[in-house]
Amino acid sequence: MIGGSGDIQNPKETDVKDNLYLAVNGAWQEKAVIPNDRPSTGGFYDLIKGVEETLISDLHELIKDKSKIDDDELLQAVKLYELANDTEKLRKYHQKPILNDLRRISKLSSLENLSDNFADLLKNDFVLPLQLDVDMDMKNTIQNVVYLTGADLILPDKSYYADGNESGQKLLEKYAQVANHLLAMVGYSLDDSHRIVKQALDFDKTLVPIVKTPEEWADDIKNYNPMDFDEFITKSKNLDLKKFVVDSVGDEPIKVINREPRYLENLDKLVNPDTFENVKSWMIVRFLFYKANDLDEEFRQTVGEYRLALSGAKELLSRDKFAYHVAERNLDQVVGTYYGKKYFGEKAKKDVRQMVEKMISVYEERLFNNDWLSEATKKKAILKLKKMVLKIGYPDQVESIFSKIKVDENLSLYDNLAQINKIKNEDELSRLHQPVDRSKWLMPGHMVNASYDPQRNDITFPAAILQAPFYSLEQTSSQNFGGIGAVIAHEISHAFDNNGAQFDELGNINNWWTKEDYATFKQLTQKMIDEFDGISYIGKKVNGTLIVSENIADVGGLRCALEAAKAEVDYNAKEFFTNWARVWRSKSTEQLTEMLLALDVHAPDSLRANVQAQNMDEFYDAFDVTEKDGMWLDKDKRVNIW
Repeated sequence: MIGGSGDIQNPKETDVKDNLYLAVNGAWQEKAVIPNDRPSTGGFYDLIKGVEETLISDLHELIKDKSKIDDDELLQAVKLYELANDTEKLRKYHQKPILNDLRRISKLSSLENLSDNFADLLKNDFVLPLQLDVDMDMKNTIQNVVYLTGADLILPDKSYYADGNESGQKLLEKYAQVANHLLAMVGYSLDDSHRIVKQALDFDKTLVPIVKTPEEWADDIKNYNPMDFDEFITKSKNLDLKKFVVDSVGDEPIKVINREPRYLENLDKLVNPDTFENVKSWMIVRFLFYKANDLDEEFRQTVGEYRLALSGAKELLSRDKFAYHVAERNLDQVVGTYYGKKYFGEKAKKDVRQMVEKMISVYEERLFNNDWLSEATKKKAILKLKKMVLKIGYPDQVESIFSKIKVDENLSLYDNLAQINKIKNEDELSRLHQPVDRSKWLMPGHMVNASYDPQRNDITFPAAILQAPFYSLEQTSSQNFGGIGAVIAHEISHAFDNNGAQFDELGNINNWWTKEDYATFKQLTQKMIDEFDGISYIGKKVNGTLIVSENIADVGGLRCALEAAKAEVDYNAKEFFTNWARVWRSKSTEQLTEMLLALDVHAPDSLRANVQAQNMDEFYDAFDVTEKDGMWLDKDKRVNIW
């Protein structure tokens, strides 16, 4: 993914020789105001805001006469938007829709009782201390398999729980305050709510040393830990794991892929008769936070107090915007395809496909001329490149799952969303013995982002990102290559980053490298880790290991896009690097910046702009950068992999 957001300290305009990012964005950075309802602003936000405004306007027009909507799936999105926006109707329901579900958790009388109901609770979207899903087997992508995952933490990351982390302490206090308020709103007494919140936080605390770090999650291969089903079902004396899986997927699988070995090994220490009441309270509180937005505006404002504290935004999205996001999240492919067809179209699809194919050709040439790969590895890399599937703009057909979604305007928003989630959960769990759908899109057409999926060996470029400053007919070819060209090549590079390099052309985990080539690649990867690791940012240190895959994609993408730009008759290096820096323009709240530094697999935006430019020899020539300048990086420290 290209994603990402960030901030930079003491923004001021400066010379490009000392700081490319500030030279391009410094004046903007000083004047930029983060909107009250957002935790950040910048290039990505501007595009997201534009898409949001366009689609909200369209939804309002469609509501005026729904009889004219000839697409039933789009009609459901419009009806869901209208229902989510009807504050008066939802106020009459208030807390009533969630009470039966909360009662269901409260009535769990024992661990055995919880275990017996685990599968049904999973299908009905309850928060559980153990989760499972069905997805393609990472070592055999023609078939689906069961994956197991543990619970996550209340706070964004285990580092927030460390002694001396003031942000974490304040957030836990705010969480407890909001949880008590929510419990009171659904009828709990003061004593009961305080007890429940304390027990929930006590269980959350036991998870901290067990859950994976963001750095561990960032290593795709470590998420693949196959276990024979017969062995898996012995891993808990307290929960009936066999019943959980069989009742969920309707069959007894041969194996289960365990994403979190440490969690499973500690499952009985976390969930046992002595901790049952804590687990139950944790389920109640987490479920309330998860579903509060689905009730009415009072609940949304209440749970929003914690979310504002977490993000640093000053106010919640307007009800209008909130309703839009309810519709686009739950029928994302429907909304994205509507957007793509109306504002992008088939002609643009073809144009962008040509751009991507051109970038793949440049990439192939670079692989062919690579001076550290053996011929055997080159052939495998080029085969992977040629087999890459391109998904441009929006899908030709919306997935069939969306035809099952029917919005009932006589029911509450909560009940409608509960039904939608159940449909999606049951559909996913039923896939175990179904063919793998390799045509599936990771991103809808209205999303401002792009992605590479190593298991499908495909790249997705939604329609919404194909706008200025990334791409425009009004921009020069060098500007476009510094924008969308680098994005395209970034996604291609993910096929050859530290994670992607371990998957073959069919998306299977498979070592297609010679031993010597892979050793060299590991050395280059370590150089990339070292280049970023420990850089001071917002008073903390950048984690080079966490962000290495995105940095490999950045440097490969920039290098490839630069080669393509140089082949054009109007090549201008200054325009190329200037637009490269411009697309990473961003300004964020302190809270979001801290969270992203801890969690995000992307480097802070200002560092993406500066450090990757420092790796390109052409940057120094274009701006006459010398050893005396702040942007200088010694040649032996510059990292180029692809």
